[in-house]
Amino acid sequence: MREDPPARHHSQARGGPLQEGHLTEEAREVRRAAVGELGEALRELVDAAVRTEVPLDRLAEATGAARELTALLSTDLREVHEIASVDDPDSGQRWYSPVYGPGSPVAPPMEVVDFPDEGRCVSRVTVGKKLEGPPGLVHGGVVATLLDHVLARSARGAGHGGLTATLTVTYRRPVHLGVPLLVTGQLVSVEGRRATATARLVAEDDPGTTLAEGEALLVALRAERASEVFARTGRDVGAWTSRS
Repeated sequence: MREDPPARHHSQARGGPLQEGHLTEEAREVRRAAVGELGEALRELVDAAVRTEVPLDRLAEATGAARELTALLSTDLREVHEIASVDDPDSGQRWYSPVYGPGSPVAPPMEVVDFPDEGRCVSRVTVGKKLEGPPGLVHGGVVATLLDHVLARSARGAGHGGLTATLTVTYRRPVHLGVPLLVTGQLVSVEGRRATATARLVAEDDPGTTLAEGEALLVALRAERASEVFARTGRDVGAWTSRS
């Protein structure tokens, strides 16, 4: 009987260009491309898994294949607080973000365009079966997550990154699965470390009808507080830290 190799942790197992999570820019771009390809394949797998009605023997076969894949990827793992080598914590780029991460199996994923001079961002996303709430509809928590992301993104893109302190979501109409959506965020005001922003979610083919909207208060961490909050990452995390 074959035994799978034990999982090793990233900081102990890798040297060379991946030592301590740091990559050269060229190496990071190469790895990002590979991570994105795997993420796309895994999203296809997850979609198939939540929609399949194959016979029991095929389910058992798929279960075995999934466990073999898990064993393959588990031979070299990061610690839970360790930042991925493909991420940039200073700018806030997260390659495994559950909202937009190219490497995330659960991300829709959202595609975002930033307009930092306007304190605005515009995103496009189509939500599939894996994020379903009521039959045929996007889960309300997912709608809130999409709004939260563009709220924070609009502020961060304009240089006022922070953590969400309050989030208010108003659901106007049901949001259907498989419908291309537009989600926009707009920075409204900044006062010291505090920023407020608003967001709106609509169907791309019916932009005049609001499906959901949000408002948030975002607070940038003081440098000393950020050092405490993100201490376990072992990295400087600038995207959510006050610049002053």
